[in-house]
Amino acid sequence: MNIARSFGMLLLLALSNGLQAQMNREAVGAFIRRIVQDRAGDFQIAYIGPVRGKDVFELESSHGKILLKGSNGLSVASALNYYLTRYCHCQITSNGIHLQLPGALPVITGKIRKETPYQYRYYLNYCTFNYTMSWWNWDRWQKEIDWMALQGINMPLAVTGEEAIWQKIYRDKGFDEKDLGRFFCGPAYFSWFWMGNLDGWGGPLPQHWIDSHKALQLQILAAERAMGMTPVLPAFTGHVPASFREKFPNARVKKVNWGAGFDDVYILDPSDPMFVILGREFLQAQTREYGSDHLYSADTFNENLPPTNDTTYLHDVSRKVFESMASADPKAIWVMQGWMFHYQSDFWQPAQIRALLHAVPDDHMIILDLYSESHPLWKTTQAYYGKPWIWCMLHNFGGNVSLWGRMDQAAADPAAALHDSASGKMAGIGLTPEGIENNPALYQLMTENIWNDQPIALAEWLHRYAWQRYGMENPGMDTAWRILAFTVYQGGLGEGGPESIIVSRPTTQVWGDRVRTKLDYRPSDLLGAWTLFVKAVPQLKESDGFRYDLTDITRQVLANYATPLQQQWVLAYLQHDTAAFDDYTARFIGLMDDMDRLLATRRDFLLGRWIADARSCGLEPIEKDLYEFNARDLITLWGNKDSELHEYANRQWAGLISGFYKPRWQQYFVYLRAKMISGSRMETTDFDNAIKAWEWRWVNSRETYPSEPDGNLFEIVDQLYKKYAPQIQSPSR
Repeated sequence: MNIARSFGMLLLLALSNGLQAQMNREAVGAFIRRIVQDRAGDFQIAYIGPVRGKDVFELESSHGKILLKGSNGLSVASALNYYLTRYCHCQITSNGIHLQLPGALPVITGKIRKETPYQYRYYLNYCTFNYTMSWWNWDRWQKEIDWMALQGINMPLAVTGEEAIWQKIYRDKGFDEKDLGRFFCGPAYFSWFWMGNLDGWGGPLPQHWIDSHKALQLQILAAERAMGMTPVLPAFTGHVPASFREKFPNARVKKVNWGAGFDDVYILDPSDPMFVILGREFLQAQTREYGSDHLYSADTFNENLPPTNDTTYLHDVSRKVFESMASADPKAIWVMQGWMFHYQSDFWQPAQIRALLHAVPDDHMIILDLYSESHPLWKTTQAYYGKPWIWCMLHNFGGNVSLWGRMDQAAADPAAALHDSASGKMAGIGLTPEGIENNPALYQLMTENIWNDQPIALAEWLHRYAWQRYGMENPGMDTAWRILAFTVYQGGLGEGGPESIIVSRPTTQVWGDRVRTKLDYRPSDLLGAWTLFVKAVPQLKESDGFRYDLTDITRQVLANYATPLQQQWVLAYLQHDTAAFDDYTARFIGLMDDMDRLLATRRDFLLGRWIADARSCGLEPIEKDLYEFNARDLITLWGNKDSELHEYANRQWAGLISGFYKPRWQQYFVYLRAKMISGSRMETTDFDNAIKAWEWRWVNSRETYPSEPDGNLFEIVDQLYKKYAPQIQSPSR
């Protein structure tokens, strides 16, 4: 009987593995059909084993087909991507696609083989799930997962639908809808709810959202796993409802406050016996619904300082957090963001960091060096004191719109770290932006590292990128991209790219509260690249990527020019020159009108699309209105009318410029002109108080904005170039 039972189990396991392989083969086949559509028959799939536990792909021509081999689905996808980009000069990004395959596919001479030097290729930041992904449906998620597979990303953060698990846990413990209604925030603020920064803001959360996003998470996880990815799921960090103390009066619960004007939240002390119990129950319930790949994200002190810097306390906290994971999953690996070590570096000194990290076995923890391209903490922490860690590019803050990045660092630093004897257990690379759907060149460059162990030759890569993006070689574009590489993509160490003064709450300063306008290059240097893009219109106008880039570089040039225009009317105001003030404020408003008209030609830059996507998530009008409030508030005030985070997530979008930024400035100019005429003193606080009330009314309003593009991009750019290029070249004009 034992022999028969053993044979039966082996047979069942073999059948199970075979079924899984077939499911993966089907998933990869469906992926190829989505990418190349009716040309899918020109490709064949085969599987090869990994090398020393790391993924590998091969591709070659075979009997008139292109044979794609890989160690899993995403390796096959990466082989396809290599062929499409290197042999067919195609490209797929969220901001432009060029995918026109030649009638006869290019033949591969010999065999191409690529091995990744990185076990882990991480993707996403908690903030991305709101600054960009708040309103994504399954179709949009599938496109992103396909892009991830093409690049070779195998370790995506996956926190959609977490609220469904917590709802079940807390209901089982006697919490009612009133308790949870005050706890769960609105859908645009989940990132900060998950990280224990706020409760309730933007809610109450409708049940339909909870149910629909549980279903969405199941689709996301199934697709990621089918392609060979290992999603990172959340774990318990101690954040509990305010009514937790009423249900469990003996529990050790403490108040913490993130700041920014939000109310206190409540954290269950890890030393309380219930911490491990709740953590275990959460992971068990989550595993029943979503499965597990043994990778868990938890950031107990994200932008919240611990009550003490005592190393024994920090060690014990870390040990308890891990124990809550391991008690449910002995194979648990804690994936921790290293952001707090940078953000609150005065607190997190070497002794405190060591205490936190040393409480967890080395093979059960991975640290994300979240901001490696600008502030590589692995260099100051002895490579996280022996823990495996991942080199990450943060790049974007708040989902702001700005041509910006650090290309030299993205091209060279991952490989440099990989070969540095001081890098310890560097186990991977990652992308951790707060917002995506911008700067596609930088993200394509960064993912180029996944299948390389040497620095990327940037000049050669830029030529190849432009060819892939526009569908043909163009010397003018090669020159334009070299200009972009040493201007906008030679970014400094500030938090993200420079913004435009137009998105600031009105001011006479050259910067605004939470709006950075300092450039890392001379604005006139960008004019050369803009000129080359304008000249290339006749040759490249059919390229979707070119149309996006032409829009974006024109936007950036105008956004930069707003500052010298602003300083002209500021000077006129200070000199009590009403004629000059009227002239330059009219030009300033005209610039905003021109930017709005330009951006209206691309769906990527539409406020109306963002709002329409938000409303589409709701069933009933009350839900739709709630989601629209969330959508409007996040990108403007980020809270109530007195929020300290206003403008943090600003966007240069059509509709937002004409409907929000422009009216603010118009009201400011009326206010300033009245002061000029009366000779009375300007009182900033008076205007700010009035404009805050107006902003809050806008956030709560429901006027519609176009959700589809409008206007002829090339005619508009031609007009704007003729109007502004001479002014930028000779500012006195």
